[in-house]
Amino acid sequence: MQYAPTLSRDELLDLATQKYFANVDAKDMDATLACFHDEALFCVQTAFTRHSGKAEIRRMFEDFFAGYADIVHKDFTCTVDEANGRIAASFEAVLTGHDGEVTRLFNTNFWRIRDGKFQEVYVYMSGANPLV
Repeated sequence: MQYAPTLSRDELLDLATQKYFANVDAKDMDATLACFHDEALFCVQTAFTRHSGKAEIRRMFEDFFAGYADIVHKDFTCTVDEANGRIAASFEAVLTGHDGEVTRLFNTNFWRIRDGKFQEVYVYMSGANPLV
């Protein structure tokens, strides 16, 4: 199904890096979930996991936030398809466990945007999937 784009290039970049990742890093559940449509789909392609709808996505983030003392997403390289409401971002995720152990992942996310929110998210991850 095709949707008319509603966000500019700068707004798409802001949605992905500031509204989404900055709030994930801050463990702000409400602000993170505000980026998603109620029936959004979140898939970790490299681990064959799918989370459908905000309730499943919330549960995934509850576990993720609880599992790490510190979460940092950084060094973004983004590609934007403004005309079709799509964005891709490659980045490093630095996850610090409660025991101080640091996990570094080099990931790429692909988002499909509808009405200014994530309709679909596809994640390709370099290591073990913490988004279960």
